[in-house]
Amino acid sequence: MKLQVTQQNLAKALSTVARVANSRNTLPILSNVLLRTENNRLSIAATNLDIGITHFIGSKITKEGAITVPARLMQDFISSLPDSVLNLELTDNKLHITNDQYQSTINGIVADDFPVMPAIKEGVTWKAPAADFKKALSQVVFAASADDARPVLNGVFFHSSGGQAVAVATDSYRLAENKLTKTPKQINFLMPGSAAQDLLRIISDTDQEVVVTHDDQQVLFRVGDVNLVARLIEGNYPDYRKLIPTKFATTAKLARADFINIAKVSALFARESAGSITIKADRDDKSVSINAIASQLGENTAKAEAKVTGGGDVTLNSRYLIEALNAFGAEEIEFCFNGKLEPCILRSATEPNYLHLIMPLRS
Repeated sequence: MKLQVTQQNLAKALSTVARVANSRNTLPILSNVLLRTENNRLSIAATNLDIGITHFIGSKITKEGAITVPARLMQDFISSLPDSVLNLELTDNKLHITNDQYQSTINGIVADDFPVMPAIKEGVTWKAPAADFKKALSQVVFAASADDARPVLNGVFFHSSGGQAVAVATDSYRLAENKLTKTPKQINFLMPGSAAQDLLRIISDTDQEVVVTHDDQQVLFRVGDVNLVARLIEGNYPDYRKLIPTKFATTAKLARADFINIAKVSALFARESAGSITIKADRDDKSVSINAIASQLGENTAKAEAKVTGGGDVTLNSRYLIEALNAFGAEEIEFCFNGKLEPCILRSATEPNYLHLIMPLRS
């Protein structure tokens, strides 16, 4: 293998893929990145056997070839070099990297030993605008569970409903749903939350679209010059739609910024009670107020102006409420509930495809 590549492009590609290389894995080669010439481009790939990321960059190839080198060393070394043209040459499993100032050799492992994620031969393919996809995914992924007790709740569930691709995540205490794009395809797969987080880091502001291909075992996302493939989580996702109320006894419309402010202030007093805050919607006072009690420290009530229909109060986890409010981009939020024990809904007229559900605490 012999080629020329820019330091800037190689550093960017390594930062994209190296995060999935795992130095703590039992297979030493999984802590390496694979460099391979492919169709007049250099591909840089890494995998942890559950997620694989490949980044293609333009290069001037003199001789074809492939090698794997330690991911951490390669990333740190290339990122510390000045912006320049780098010469890469492989001899006897040693990668020589040179420019006008530096001459370095990194010992590699033959590429034949590097595990490759199997290709998706017969899958369903659909597309979505990159900016919309990134926003939608970021609005749901944080609601996925971090507890391994129920693996199906650790992921983001993609499915089709009413001619639209839908992404949803829940940890059984809260749920976020977003309708991504219109598609006639039948979509049904559950990807790991960690893969969704990696995908969010990959999608840039300059990318035009995300192309998704999936079968029963894997999903492939193509974004610009980057491919991410992930093994799917096995199991049936819960029928979450029956949890979402369609009618509400109480609705309150208020500025999102005001809602966040009173929630954050009240959360300071809720630390002692595991984040428990009581939200009251008052039609006569035209306000939403949040009360939190810390028996050792004191008590706080903060309120904001709101347009209220009905009235009542409900107790929620302050962190769940704040994270939900931060996920919206709208200026005005509608907060809806049906009493102290039924799910609460946050939604916005300007973001009709997104809703967030939070289960109340027993006060």
